[in-house]
Parts: sequence; C-alpha cells; structure tokens
Amino acid sequence: MHSETAELSLTALVLNDDVAMPLVPGGPERGWMHRTPDKFAYRCLPLVMANQSGWLVLSSHTVRVIWNGGASAHGLTVEVLAGAPLCPAGSHFGSGILTWTLPYLFRTPPGWNLLARGPANHIKDGIQALEGLVETDWNPATFTLNWKMTRPDFPITFEQGEPIGMLVPQRRGDLESFRPILRSLEEEPALADAVSAWAEARTRFLVESEVPGSPAHGQRRGDYLRGVFPEGTAAKDHQTKRNLRAFEGAGKSK
Repeated sequence: MHSETAELSLTALVLNDDVAMPLVPGGPERGWMHRTPDKFAYRCLPLVMANQSGWLVLSSHTVRVIWNGGASAHGLTVEVLAGAPLCPAGSHFGSGILTWTLPYLFRTPPGWNLLARGPANHIKDGIQALEGLVETDWNPATFTLNWKMTRPDFPITFEQGEPIGMLVPQRRGDLESFRPILRSLEEEPALADAVSAWAEARTRFLVESEVPGSPAHGQRRGDYLRGVFPEGTAAKDHQTKRNLRAFEGAGKSK
C-alpha cells in the first residue's frame, strides 16, 4: 500500500538449533471466531486485522501446566506431553508465571523496538499472556515470552504448533510524538454530519432488518468492513488484510 516506504528488516538470529519454534505471519483465523454463529466474528474487521498484526511464535512442544497458587517458582508444574527432549517452557519467576525461553536473538533497524505480546485475540481460560517492550536494535540480551496463570489447581495445555506469542515492531518515540486533544464534535461540522448520517442509517437498517420481506431482512450491515461512508463513497486506503512476509533464510523457524 505504501510503496514509497523503505524496506525494513526483522531478523531472528538462531541461538539453539535443538528448539524449533516456528515464526510465522499472523493469520486472520481464530478457533473461537469459527465457533460464533455463522462465523459472525469475522465480520468484525478490527478483530481480523489485529489477528494479522505481527509475527506469531509457535510452541515447539505440547505441555500441560498447573499452579498451586503460591509465589514460589516450584508452585508451577510443567509436564511435557510431546516434542523434542529440550523443552523451552518452565517456571523461573514464581507467582504462577509460565516462561518460554526463545531460541532467537531478535534484531530490528535502528530506532525500532519489538513489542513481545500474546497472540492477538487468542483466548485461554485460566492464563493471561504478559507483554514486554524490548529495544532490539542494540540489546545483546535475549528475552522470554511469559504467561500469568490466574486459576490455581486448573490444568492448562498448550498444544504443539499453538501460538504462544506475537512480535510487533514499533518505532521508538512514535507514541510520545502524539499530542492528545479532547474537543467537541460540534467543532467539526462535516464530521458531525457524517456521524449523524451513519447513526441514522444504522438505526434504519436495524429496524428494517426485523421486517420479513424487507431488503434488510436477514442481512448484516458492513459499511466499515467494505470501507464505505453512509452515502456510499469509498474510504481512502481502506485495508481489509495484512500481507506480512514469512521469515527467510536458514534455521529451524520454518
């Protein structure tokens, strides 16, 4: 979309060939979204776009973890159910935190950080992915992916090939450059008119959709999904999918 943008590199330097944790572009699909009626969740474009907004780290093993609720590192038990002898999942910090040791050292261009977070919209009962922001343009130290268990005595399984993290490059200083402003919508008359037109069209559609035989009956409104304004004109640079590249080169990240 932005052909004038200079190409940037995200490099994963392999530290351990004995742990194969694939790195793949995030895809649009999630199991729970498939299970919504008629897969309706996929009509929420913000969800679908977020699912694709980074590279996923996939588990090299199937592990089952259980936490006794205590603060000690020994309070979390990790049972390896499938995978190579060397498992990267363990308990190091205590307090029910599951740690995944990555076999990579990541490098970003100068001035770029790497947000290491949980896979977007990937839900697991009893455990929550933690997030960290790392300056990967200079730091020679590796980092880990961590999940915090929230339910004692509740076994949780990560399957081999399941996403355990998402990597999202962020340019350092971009957030700080924003100047947040709180204003009245009345100060933007054209935008206020557009908001009003959208609200009226949505209300009319919802009413008509309940009337058998009407054009709206059984339909679902999707102006944002299609990238159109209420009057039908198209939004500029509307994006409905990501096209992240796969990692190239040697190593076991295939």
